[in-house]
Amino acid sequence: MTVNNPEERKAIRVLFVCTIVPVLCMAFQDLGSKYGGMDWLTKGYAAWPIMIAPVAMLVVLIRYRELISNPKGANFSQVIKLVSCLFLIPNVAVIIGYSWLAIISVLATLAILVTDRQLKKQAAS
Repeated sequence: MTVNNPEERKAIRVLFVCTIVPVLCMAFQDLGSKYGGMDWLTKGYAAWPIMIAPVAMLVVLIRYRELISNPKGANFSQVIKLVSCLFLIPNVAVIIGYSWLAIISVLATLAILVTDRQLKKQAAS
């Protein structure tokens, strides 16, 4: 994927960080608690980044919403929808197994999907 727009490049980098940090925390928590004898790595070490990431992505969407209306920002629109959908299932699992606070993350994910669609409709008209 080649991104020529510097604003879109910056937005996608922030989305990359919002995506990779929770994944690394989950991997470190799993490996560290099983094989490293690190008992201080609780479920919360992996759950909180998963819950915070969709809220951070919603902030990124609000900050870079003009990229969705712009035809040159098609990559950003696709990436944020894909990443937010990927966080939907783990957050539902977090609601069931860890904390009801993850409902905020699920609502943020759904807001991203709805807002993206609405911004595209506004740009088309």
